[in-house]
Amino acid sequence: MLIKAVTVQGMSYGQVAARYGVSKSLVHKLHQRWLAEGDSAFAPRSRRPRSSPGRTPDDVRVRVLALRDALIAGGHDAGADTIATLLAREHVTISRTTVWRILTAGGRVTPQPQKRPRSSWLRFAADRPNELWQSDFTHVRLADGTDIEVIGWLDDHSRYLLHLSAHPRVTARTVTSTFTQAALEHGHPCATLTDNGMVYTTRLARGGRGRGDGGGNAFETLLADLGITQKNGKPFKPTTQGKIERLWQTLKRHLDARDVTMIDELQAVLDAFRDHYNNVRPHRALGRATPATAYTRIPKASPTGAAGVDTWRVRYDTVDADGKITIRHSGRLLHLGIGRAHARTEIIA
Repeated sequence: MLIKAVTVQGMSYGQVAARYGVSKSLVHKLHQRWLAEGDSAFAPRSRRPRSSPGRTPDDVRVRVLALRDALIAGGHDAGADTIATLLAREHVTISRTTVWRILTAGGRVTPQPQKRPRSSWLRFAADRPNELWQSDFTHVRLADGTDIEVIGWLDDHSRYLLHLSAHPRVTARTVTSTFTQAALEHGHPCATLTDNGMVYTTRLARGGRGRGDGGGNAFETLLADLGITQKNGKPFKPTTQGKIERLWQTLKRHLDARDVTMIDELQAVLDAFRDHYNNVRPHRALGRATPATAYTRIPKASPTGAAGVDTWRVRYDTVDADGKITIRHSGRLLHLGIGRAHARTEIIA
């Protein structure tokens, strides 16, 4: 239209610009383009700049997509934050927004339904390492369908995975032994936070009336002797133990990428996962630091009653055929008579 007004109607550049509300320079540019190119000047043209100095280099784009594919294949977290952090370790600086744009352009992002806004979350976290440990166990299946239970201990402050092991069944003995193993390696916590499973607490046994003898199970007894506070979430509210619950999602995604047939093989996978989770994978809640960094950054807390932690020990035993048990005290073996009526009875000593 602008070109025809100049060529057909014989109007000047200024007259065309005034009539159609455009600049005189635009009319001049379009007319000169038509003179040089003919009718092809009327075809729409791309507005893409001839050069983009700030464009992400192609080799970085390829590396972003390769990291995404490798992380997903390995069952690891493959979000933009993780990829940006891993690239920073390779001395490549790129923002998480740029990573998302590259992933979206490469067809690596699957749209998800609208989630609950983060502003509505009520967060809590311990102020220091070993101030609070969370524990829970979950079920996984081997390749042949065998059900295996995995128990974990997680530091609330740093998300450091203190312990992770597989068992045919998680029992009260499993809880005390794994807790003790983690405590020997990392020190005792001030408090623990678990759900109300019978392996952790008996306070809800018999409809909330407890065991009936006024005592707790082995884990409750052990914590009381060590001066460690025991905390339990509200029934049917797993979000209280949200950190350890979220860990299971990450772990199961990792296990789905592997074909495990034996419990020993599963334990080897869990050990490798724990190392990667603690030392390699950056954590969003920690400012993209690793749990190992956060766990060792400041001094650890310790329980108020930790002075006598070496005095008490919980162990399982079985009354022998003569109705006796054997314990060691002050370097001596003592044989305590329980009674023949209790022969072959399992006890906590």
